[in-house]
Amino acid sequence: MRPVLIDTNAFSAIKKGDASIIEILQIAEVIAMSPVVIGELIFGFDNGSLSKQNRLELQKFLESPRVTILPILSETAHYFSQVMLSLKKKGNPIPSNDVWIAAQALEHGCVVCTYDKHFRAIEGLAVASSLSELIL
Repeated sequence: MRPVLIDTNAFSAIKKGDASIIEILQIAEVIAMSPVVIGELIFGFDNGSLSKQNRLELQKFLESPRVTILPILSETAHYFSQVMLSLKKKGNPIPSNDVWIAAQALEHGCVVCTYDKHFRAIEGLAVASSLSELIL
């Protein structure tokens, strides 16, 4: 099975007990996290009233032996450029943070676990928000 890269809204869904995302994580052998997602999460935590608790929960999640934090390297930048150019040609821009997340997923052969539909516009990117999509 391919590694699963969790998007920000998927992590939030996990915290809310979302069965679809939890099922994906239960069978994933490798759960990847992007520093971009971690940054978005920390920003959200710091913007709320439960920052300390949320940060501790995130840290515990990141310490799981199945979780790996993907690096952003110069090769990632090449994937970023390819994705941006493809979306520009289609006239279909998406938030730049999501382009970085997609670039990392493409670079490392991950399926992006997300509810953001705009990821589906990226050629060659596998996206899943349910177990049935992950298996297909």
